[in-house]
Amino acid sequence: MKRVFASLSAAALAAGFFGGARAAAPKPAPQRNGPASTCANPQSKYERAQCASFTHSAPGDEYFGRMKLSYLGINNTFRDEAVRAGAYTTDPGIISRVQFADEALRAWSSKYPGDPQLPRSFFLGVQVMRKIYTQPMQDRAWQIMQQLTKNFPSSYFGKLMAKSLKIGFTEQYFAEPVPCPTPAPTLPPRARRTPPPPTPTPPPPTPTPAPGQPKVVVLIPPCVVVTPSPSPTVAPTATPANWPLPGFGTARPAGSPAPVPSGTLTPQPTTRPSRRP
Repeated sequence: MKRVFASLSAAALAAGFFGGARAAAPKPAPQRNGPASTCANPQSKYERAQCASFTHSAPGDEYFGRMKLSYLGINNTFRDEAVRAGAYTTDPGIISRVQFADEALRAWSSKYPGDPQLPRSFFLGVQVMRKIYTQPMQDRAWQIMQQLTKNFPSSYFGKLMAKSLKIGFTEQYFAEPVPCPTPAPTLPPRARRTPPPPTPTPPPPTPTPAPGQPKVVVLIPPCVVVTPSPSPTVAPTATPANWPLPGFGTARPAGSPAPVPSGTLTPQPTTRPSRRP
């Protein structure tokens, strides 16, 4: 009996020991996010591309520029203003909104130059800037084209932009408006002569593109009619009737009657006898 109890107690101690050791063993940490597991051991080409995109992407809740725009806000601004611009525009409101979005795009591309969402935003920015006929916007569109084809040549938008550049790109913007010529003064019929024909305003010279630069077409806007500002006139001061009265403020000889203002009644002598004795 003693041997039986001894063997049972030894078995129980062994089971408790090994059970405690098994319970104390650390458990593997669960995988919480997919990108970390993908980047831990990338096997395929797709996994390596996903790992690179996760590493260089900007967070979705990060905002850029003075207007604090996310990458979705930048894309939406470019899309909306491209619709408002129509065929072309010089509207200051559209230009201002596009400039704020472009400022955010610059900050985003400077902080995350390898973000895979940048090619789409670059492409949308070019689409709206090409419709704004001002020289700064046309130059900025050309700059973004070069940046897109150079930094993202294998992306869909990079290939699309490279194909567009092979066809050709021409900058178009308006020149500074000039005042309209002053019309000749009207002469009397006898002095009229045949006026000389007006001298046409020469168009602004079209700059010759340098090697590797786009063509430039400067458009001539209509002249501006300058209206001269009216000179200020002094209104006459209202004066009362019969003022100043004659004789007032001037010396008169002694014994002469005082002048009577016009419009006043003077007593006249009557022929009716008086009742007084």
